[in-house]
Amino acid sequence: MAVDAPYPELKKTHTMAHKGRPWTDYKPPPAAPVWSVIEGLGSYYILLAAIELDIFDTLESTGPVKVEVLSKKLKVSQPHLQSLLDSLVALGLLDQFVNVYELNDTAKRYLTSDGPASMANLIPVAPGPHNNWISLAETIRNGSPSTPIDDDPTSFYVPLVEGTFTTMFRAATRADLKIRYSNLTEPHVLDLGAGGAPWSIAILKACPEATAVINDFSQVLEVAKNKTKEHKVIDRCEFRPGDFHELEFEIDTYDLVVLGHVCRTEGEDGAKSLIERAFSSLKPGGRLLLADYFIDMERKFNPHGVLMGMTMMTSTMKGFPITNEQATTWLRESGFDSVRLIEPIGFQFLYVATKPFDY
Repeated sequence: MAVDAPYPELKKTHTMAHKGRPWTDYKPPPAAPVWSVIEGLGSYYILLAAIELDIFDTLESTGPVKVEVLSKKLKVSQPHLQSLLDSLVALGLLDQFVNVYELNDTAKRYLTSDGPASMANLIPVAPGPHNNWISLAETIRNGSPSTPIDDDPTSFYVPLVEGTFTTMFRAATRADLKIRYSNLTEPHVLDLGAGGAPWSIAILKACPEATAVINDFSQVLEVAKNKTKEHKVIDRCEFRPGDFHELEFEIDTYDLVVLGHVCRTEGEDGAKSLIERAFSSLKPGGRLLLADYFIDMERKFNPHGVLMGMTMMTSTMKGFPITNEQATTWLRESGFDSVRLIEPIGFQFLYVATKPFDY
């Protein structure tokens, strides 16, 4: 009869490969986490090249196809394309069988231009200026990036808000399942740093009598105007261009104030100021919707939030990661109560905080 090892708790880190007591023979940890990081750079550029070469949209139109046919259609080198396709298969972004390649469910949903949750326009701009990553060590030494997007914010934010709209709109729409803004009769919305206005659009579509004040830089607001027109809610929108730290907004007026992925660009003082301004603008009983990437205390249960915070620090003068502790502290110090955290879709978090009726 087989007998278990006398020290089962040591199985994962110790081995009996050599003679002697099992706890004296230490098995080193695997190098896989290091290789995963090293290969991350290449993995990103593999995906970026596939987007630039129009591989996913082409496969959507052709269906399953052999590499020689696809290379002729794309007018690229067949052996080089073969290596790229095989890499996409290894990354879980395509399927392959007997040298025939096709879209998998992930590619259909996220990587084709017309996918229901397409990220195709987001992929090129999501990391920010690529050169800032190369000089990251120098940024850490100096406390500022070599090429901050603050010098020309609209050239960065316009393609970014276009690329993120689909994801943010899904998050905003799904949030209604948890917070039921659709139950409001005639909500008046203030959307600060709105980008393409996905939150305002979701609320306006759910509430036929709702109205919204939408704020951002004037060039970014052109994206919001196009999106609100596309979703047939532009007639209920007022657009206010300018810096949300400097513009004046009505006091005790709004049922909902949205801060959607703007606080982590503003530094601690700027983020706290925006939350305080939101509090002042809300009616008693009104709610702040604070959407961002928040970091947990262990720094590893939401690694996406940690890395997105790092992305902002890499390319902005004031950008920084926001912890859950910071966010809840700022909300309560500003006067909010009934603070609640929800996750409408994966990796997208939303704090919902209420202004007290008796304030």
